[in-house]
Amino acid sequence: MTVLVTGGAGFIGSAFVRQALKDLPEARIVILDALTYAGNLSTLENELKNPRVQFYPGKIQDPTVVEGILKAEGVTHLVNFAAESHNDRAMLEVGSFIQTDVYGVYTLLEAARKFKLERLLHVSTDEVYGSIDTGHFTEASPIEPNTPYSASKAGGELQIRAAIKAHGTPALITRGGNTYGPYHFPEKLIPFFIVRLIDGKKVPVYGDGSQVREWIHCDDHAGGILHVLQHGQIGEAYNVGDKNERTNMEVVKILLEETGRDQNFIKSIPDPRRGAHDKRYSMTTDKLEALGWKPKKPFEESLRETVRWYKSNESWWRPLVQTEDYQRFIRAFYGPALGEDL
Repeated sequence: MTVLVTGGAGFIGSAFVRQALKDLPEARIVILDALTYAGNLSTLENELKNPRVQFYPGKIQDPTVVEGILKAEGVTHLVNFAAESHNDRAMLEVGSFIQTDVYGVYTLLEAARKFKLERLLHVSTDEVYGSIDTGHFTEASPIEPNTPYSASKAGGELQIRAAIKAHGTPALITRGGNTYGPYHFPEKLIPFFIVRLIDGKKVPVYGDGSQVREWIHCDDHAGGILHVLQHGQIGEAYNVGDKNERTNMEVVKILLEETGRDQNFIKSIPDPRRGAHDKRYSMTTDKLEALGWKPKKPFEESLRETVRWYKSNESWWRPLVQTEDYQRFIRAFYGPALGEDL
């Protein structure tokens, strides 16, 4: 078994690589990553020393690169984590999201069909469902994305669906909840707020922070994806979540406690996403649990461990937040609202 992990140097992708090396002792792991701002080989420093791991730089949109790897490595399975995935960046520029999240998926599907892969698993998001005021999304819920990012992910899913129907491509989809844990690029809510609080800066909370998200630890998310790869039914989608709902403000209060900051470090700002900001995500995971999977990480304890990890690993994240690309994005997106608190 040889597994190509696209986007394997990213947050959840690298967690999957670690999980696969442990749970698939006979498998070879091949990683393809474009090493954009959110991909970092230091995330895989130990794993890259393993003789069962091979790394290739490159983009999934490039069929020459993808097909060359499939041929050279004898790939049998493919798990696609490669994506542009930040909602706020997509509000500023969506073209790169469409290139990676839609056209890139098409490129992978064509290569999978040409080389007759045994399985292709596409990692998607619960955000494709849109927002839900009460109850929970199931895998049968309609796809109704509300943001440029979630629309690009939904576009990738539709490519998967068409390939399954038209060509019999042995593909599966996972839809994951909001994910947290170590090695998360500091632009998403939890790592972004952690590093700002460590630096004694205020955190920008959209409105009153009442938006509800379902959180899952990266190790649990990676484990759920691996379980679907091994045991999921071809042609099906599986929700991967922890049934653990928290408002953004509840999360922020834990981060304040763990970093020793008080309420004065919260700055409420107008929601820059306007009507595109989903109020609540919630989904059932019964379908995946029926295959024998359950999450293991308790939220509050694991979140506090995550804060402590960032405190102890400043050498990993500090260079990332000092790059011109990162600073330019923060200024462009948060500068007008944060003002002197930027």
